[in-house]
Amino acid sequence: MDPTQNDPNWERNILEKIALEGLVEQRRARRWGIFFKLLGFAYLTLLLVMVLDWGGSTDKLGDGVKHTALVQLTGVIQAKGDASAERITAALQSAFEDKGTQGVILRINSPGGSPVQSGMINDEIVRLRAKFPNIPFYVVVEDICASGGYYVAVAADKIFVDKASIVGSIGVLMDGFGFTGTMEKLGVERRLLTAGQNKGFLDPFSPQDANHKEHAQQMLGEIHKQFVEVVRKGRGKRLKETPEMFSGLMWTGAKSIELGLADAYGSIDSVARDVIKAEDVRDYTVKQNLAEKLARQFGADMAEGAAGALANFRLR
Repeated sequence: MDPTQNDPNWERNILEKIALEGLVEQRRARRWGIFFKLLGFAYLTLLLVMVLDWGGSTDKLGDGVKHTALVQLTGVIQAKGDASAERITAALQSAFEDKGTQGVILRINSPGGSPVQSGMINDEIVRLRAKFPNIPFYVVVEDICASGGYYVAVAADKIFVDKASIVGSIGVLMDGFGFTGTMEKLGVERRLLTAGQNKGFLDPFSPQDANHKEHAQQMLGEIHKQFVEVVRKGRGKRLKETPEMFSGLMWTGAKSIELGLADAYGSIDSVARDVIKAEDVRDYTVKQNLAEKLARQFGADMAEGAAGALANFRLR
């Protein structure tokens, strides 16, 4: 038997059902439309950011016009980041090799960082200065040029500062934490198995070992000695050594000139205009592109993280 014969409202019910299904389908289509519009907008935004990020201001580089080449060293000196040896040395090479370069300025605003990365930059500056003896190389310090930053700076012909700049911190540190007391209070037992009696060197969850501490102090002393030698070689007779000079202390720009850690007051504009005699300043700094920034944000180097969990040597 046809069920519609017993339902006088069957036509109305069917129409309501069809209308309801139509509304559901419209809503579904609207949601997908919004999704694809957002996806398209995100894609266009990504392309725009990539173009702006990668394009930079390098159109004038290499045109042979006389200018002052600028490279910026900003932030912590480390293998991952804008202040890595790879990026800074690549920028310096481009700056020195440009036929229009009349002089190179390295602007430093850094608290320091890796002694290895700092040493690599210093070595490359020495090499480039020998290869291009007619191109002067200057450092301009802004807020701070400490430790690893100063390790790099001493390779320059001259170091220019502001009277309120912070300069120095010729020292090395290695820091970490000890959790043994906290673990005892929490009732946590440390179970460390090693092959090699010193493999647990400076393990933060084990009591500090006197031999390990002594060995670490020897390494710090060795790196500090290397640092001092680089400063003495770079600054030469300009350096007016005091007992505190290599103790890790820092000084104002004004005091650093008195001590021979710096040479004179100056900014990028004044050095380019009055010293190099080329007011046109062109930036050769190598910056991270968008892909690298995303990789740095979402990617993690497990080996580096494991090493950092133990301790870090830093020129600070």
